[in-house]
Amino acid sequence: MIGWTEQQQLIRGMVRDFVEKEVVPHIDDLEYNGLPPYDILRKLFSTFGMDELARANFERQIAREEALARGEAVEEKDEKAPTDGPVSEEALDAVAMGILPIIEISRHCQGLITAMGVSVGLTAGAIMSKGSLAQKKKYAGQLMTLEKVGAWAITEPNSGSDAFGAMKSTARRDGDGGYILNGNKTFITNGPYADTIVFICRLEEDGVEPRERKIVSFILDAGMQGLEQSAPFKKMGIGSSPTGELFLSDVRAGPERLMGESEDGYGRSGAKGTFSTERSGVAAMALGLVERALEMSVEYAKTRVQFDQPIGSYQLIQLKLAKMEVARLNLENLVFRYIETRAAGRDLSFAEASAMKLYAAQAAMEVTTEAVQIFGGAGYMRETRVEQLMRDAKILQIYAGTDEMQVVAIARDLLGRA
Repeated sequence: MIGWTEQQQLIRGMVRDFVEKEVVPHIDDLEYNGLPPYDILRKLFSTFGMDELARANFERQIAREEALARGEAVEEKDEKAPTDGPVSEEALDAVAMGILPIIEISRHCQGLITAMGVSVGLTAGAIMSKGSLAQKKKYAGQLMTLEKVGAWAITEPNSGSDAFGAMKSTARRDGDGGYILNGNKTFITNGPYADTIVFICRLEEDGVEPRERKIVSFILDAGMQGLEQSAPFKKMGIGSSPTGELFLSDVRAGPERLMGESEDGYGRSGAKGTFSTERSGVAAMALGLVERALEMSVEYAKTRVQFDQPIGSYQLIQLKLAKMEVARLNLENLVFRYIETRAAGRDLSFAEASAMKLYAAQAAMEVTTEAVQIFGGAGYMRETRVEQLMRDAKILQIYAGTDEMQVVAIARDLLGRA
């Protein structure tokens, strides 16, 4: 894939029109005044039929799993099976349709993508991947269509990059087949408004060192006794993505809430797979930020006059613009590679996803910082919006694993191959 097809360009234009009409007029309320993003996201889903598509895919998968559970033979072509042959246009379009809204919305309001991605991609994705059939039927469908909001809770006040090693949240068997949950999760996207929460913790096991104890996950509902959801944090950027804390004090969870209804259902490997998915999406978000920053910088360089000529006539400004375009091209090619890989039924390796995120995050930060510099004092003002792009870009170097942790993941993979 070396460029957007005519069909994809058409879809992209439609999404851009939606963003201009339904998102841009509300940016201040979303970013600074605490307007929850979910109604706008639901309108996006309904406008482009994303909710109906998600519902149809969900019902098809559930029907297949129910048939298998009854012992029936199911003959169904696995469209996700890896292929070594040419990738069909239909498969490419299917993946691109999920990527294009990410790019277009990130041009103006990246936090919407974070809120949507955590609910649909991480929370619903974890349940559809590792949940039992009953759990999928109860929770996943409404999450996939955004009828309900999901949160994926792993980070703790003192765990950060050492998410598993420093994890303090616990699950204790209560003797009746259920569990008692305790702990504190922080920096949780959608935490303040989540209806469904995937809570990741350690299983208390006698005779096992805390760092070696099994990682287990539970599916919780808002309003459960002992579960408290904080108000949204005030943040440097992506204010349109509500972030908060979760406090669990002796929350009782029956065995039916254990992910996969098994203590081995969704542990370290499942969470690691979710991290990989999250990291892969950063390139599309970065591309949206970089495209918008470059467009604004080019226009400003043409119209801003200093010393009787546009600042774009000066070579130092031209160098900045040229480097921005190089970053844009590189990010676009990474996105194209991701689309082709997924359309071929393959997943990126953990190291590949980390490499993609590392470059994308750094490129977005460098380009948006230079955009502010090109605008000078005007760029420091909210009205021009470039300062928002810069603040939004910074989180890409932090969440889903810091830049430093991406380096570790890539290096471990390289050294392991040596």
